[in-house]
Amino acid sequence: MWAIDWTKQRSAFIAAKDKHASEARQRLVLQIFCNADLDGLMAQDDETKSHTCRRLKRLIERERLKGVKGHWGYDLNRHIGLKQALDTLKSSMREDAVSQ
Repeated sequence: MWAIDWTKQRSAFIAAKDKHASEARQRLVLQIFCNADLDGLMAQDDETKSHTCRRLKRLIERERLKGVKGHWGYDLNRHIGLKQALDTLKSSMREDAVSQ
């Protein structure tokens, strides 16, 4: 019986660790590239969020092109962080604002 509890606790710990790493990656990328705080962006209105989404899409595209060309400055973790930050920002917006 204790093995099942241990497995559940282990799974919960790994999930929490992965979530924390994902949030840290998003915060770092936003701070470096956009000079913005994730919590501050989440509190903004939808117009500001959509502007930031457009900016993040441009940064993702630039990073993707670096990866395709094999540029020495390409970083997969940065690319992932930008995409995760964009997804997080989109999920906090209203549905009609996301489609713009």
